[in-house]
Amino acid sequence: MLYIVGLGLGDEKDITLRGLEAVKKCDQIFIEAYTSLLSFGLSSDGLSTLENLYGKPVTLADRETVEEKADQILSAAAASDVAFLVVGDPFGATTHTDLVVRAKKLGIDVKVVHNASVMNAVGICGLQLYHYGETVSIPFFTETWRPDSFYEKIQKNRGLGLHTLCLLDIRVKEPTLESLCRGRKQYEPPRYMSINTALEQLLEVEDNRGESAYDENTMCVGLARLGSEDQKIVSGTMKELQSVDFGAPLHCLVIVGKTHPVEEEMLDFYRLKKQNVEENDHGTV
Repeated sequence: MLYIVGLGLGDEKDITLRGLEAVKKCDQIFIEAYTSLLSFGLSSDGLSTLENLYGKPVTLADRETVEEKADQILSAAAASDVAFLVVGDPFGATTHTDLVVRAKKLGIDVKVVHNASVMNAVGICGLQLYHYGETVSIPFFTETWRPDSFYEKIQKNRGLGLHTLCLLDIRVKEPTLESLCRGRKQYEPPRYMSINTALEQLLEVEDNRGESAYDENTMCVGLARLGSEDQKIVSGTMKELQSVDFGAPLHCLVIVGKTHPVEEEMLDFYRLKKQNVEENDHGTV
């Protein structure tokens, strides 16, 4: 049996009772380590925290393991009970759907245990979930690669008055271009996109495209460490949010569409105070 278990968004305590029961009966446990991370990160201490709770070792499964060596996980699941742990909900990333498809084709039984994910937890900012359009991903720009395919999706959402959830790039154990050319893998240090970087890139694309999908006065909501004790949520214009320090990852961003009065009331609770914006502009905060 292959159990695919959602861990939620905060710390090790966010696993459901059903998920914990599944994990405790498994012979091997893998944790997916590149589409997201728990609040305590993926340090050795973080893994130890999980291992202490589960009472057994946990193997880190990076992108290479899941995408290129999934056969190892599936072979184990064909012979015994295996848990594959996913931060958030199991189907928050297409990689996990692929793993389920491959398991089913091999005749391996699969059980999924759901949990909270960014896709529903984002509702805490007050924007109603059924007023969201297509979710977009914002990748890190490089000197030679500045993709902007997300622009049309944001433009379409805003044309329909819908909000847009922007998921920001996470780069964990990404091979460097040089090492790929040499055929010997070396990896970049981990990088997690901030809301500030995302806004800078979004405004750069608008400057280049000039189709008025949004501008620096467009209302947004920045959310950091969603689901954690120290989560931070701030609403304001793109220009205003660029001056906010959202702290440690993970970050995501919502570009606000047409709002209902109840949504506006909730957004006001998170509104960046005018005084703070003025102070930031003068460099005193």
